[in-house]
Amino acid sequence: MALVAVLSNPSSDGNKTRLDRVRAFCAARPDILHIESRSNDIADVLTKIAFAKPQVLVLNGGDGTVQAALTELYGEGAPDRPLPPIAVLPNGKTNLIAKDLGATGDPIEALERIVAIAQQGVEPHVVGRQLISVDTGDERRPALGMFLAAGALADVLLYCRHKLYPLGIPNWLAHAITVVAGMISAATDWSSRFLPPRASEMAIGIGRRERLKGRYQVLMVSTLRALVLTGTIPAEREGTLQLLAIERRGSTVLRAVIAGLTGRLGLTPVPGVHLVSGEDIRFEEGPTDVIMDGEHFRATQGKPLILRPSRQVRFVNLGHSHAQGAALPGDVSLMPQGAGAGSQAASALLIPEPR
Repeated sequence: MALVAVLSNPSSDGNKTRLDRVRAFCAARPDILHIESRSNDIADVLTKIAFAKPQVLVLNGGDGTVQAALTELYGEGAPDRPLPPIAVLPNGKTNLIAKDLGATGDPIEALERIVAIAQQGVEPHVVGRQLISVDTGDERRPALGMFLAAGALADVLLYCRHKLYPLGIPNWLAHAITVVAGMISAATDWSSRFLPPRASEMAIGIGRRERLKGRYQVLMVSTLRALVLTGTIPAEREGTLQLLAIERRGSTVLRAVIAGLTGRLGLTPVPGVHLVSGEDIRFEEGPTDVIMDGEHFRATQGKPLILRPSRQVRFVNLGHSHAQGAALPGDVSLMPQGAGAGSQAASALLIPEPR
């Protein structure tokens, strides 16, 4: 029986330079089971880890690694077996999920913290997160994740991935250029090969009654708390998802930025800003490209792309224990508070805070 099991993806961005340090740390600890795997054999690896019955399962990779593991562990057809809470190391490009769970800075320091928590007792640090299930309408089982972007926000993220990352420039510079390009595109509605594409009209169904139609700068569904915009939004009911939709108009985006800077987004009505929830969210007309945890999904031709909520999953929050005021399982909010968040609000309307 292992105290901690670590699953590392050697292909993730951070592991290309830091994996040797993780290997050395784990090799020096007989109570750590360390396995390296890429996504093509992750199911077999997770079965092996389950037999070791660790107190904590650590995912060492980026958001895509976390998504692949969550889909195998909790997706359709997953074995019904006891599972330990999950901790995430910040070793990808954006690390939104790791940041949300308090894993910041050096991955080895985060791993040391996880081992200490496992030794002292995990339960005070366990938080619940509902997952998002994405059904593209084909025969593949739905993927599970925690942050999904669509509309112009997805276009901006794809612009960064396809236009800037291949240039080999530092991530922070690529993200800064992306924010500037996204702001220019939103303010002017221009289209050129140097800017993200213009937003197209979309139709979205939410639950049984709600329906939105228009061009949107931001379409976002998230079960994360550690996003950039300030303020809080009432938690969705169990078994539902919340959609934040910001229309593609300069005045609307400006009002949303101001509301974010002042902590009022989601608390007071803003014309052109919609916060709706339902038991499912359907992208029915227009572009059906979405980005979930860094992975690109597109609906099968002629079918809607459908989002549904999954059951709660247990994660380890490295930042706080329940006794220190951490949110308890089920306390899920789309727009959390966070230190320094207000200064980043404008860029968050165009791209999540790059980490």
